[in-house]
Amino acid sequence: MTPKRKSKHEYYLGIAKEVARRSTCFRRSIGAIIIRDDQIISTGYVGAPRKTKDSFEHGSCLRDKLNIPHGQRYELCRSVHAEQNAIINAARAGVSLLGGDMYIYGKACGEEKPIDAFPCFICKKMIINAGIDRVICSTADGKMEIFRIADWIKDWQEGDIIDDEHQYG
Repeated sequence: MTPKRKSKHEYYLGIAKEVARRSTCFRRSIGAIIIRDDQIISTGYVGAPRKTKDSFEHGSCLRDKLNIPHGQRYELCRSVHAEQNAIINAARAGVSLLGGDMYIYGKACGEEKPIDAFPCFICKKMIINAGIDRVICSTADGKMEIFRIADWIKDWQEGDIIDDEHQYG
């Protein structure tokens, strides 16, 4: 009897889940990996900018201290999002993201079940401009959702960014 082999999507989301374990956010653990030509070319997790103190080192979440709800006022967060870090890390290595896929896994801190790890608007804009083709996200029901970036672009051409159906927060 041959064991069931994981699909590529399950495999890559599992790696993104492991990357998320490096997150330094009290609210969410998010990991992102970028794949091109069936090869991992970059990873990123939620964390403070290099050489600065993260929330764990500060002992608190600044947005919690300020009573800021989830999904709002990201500019007041100490962390860089996992998607942003994956894009930045590829740029630091001089690696093109054109035509790649991004896998994003997320969970609430202290929980084991996944969340809908959909990118925020800032990350969506960066993903579009980076030339990524698809984003595959963990969902709260333990499955995944696959987004084609061309569909985001089409939706924003026809409507507006605020009309976006799948948004984080």
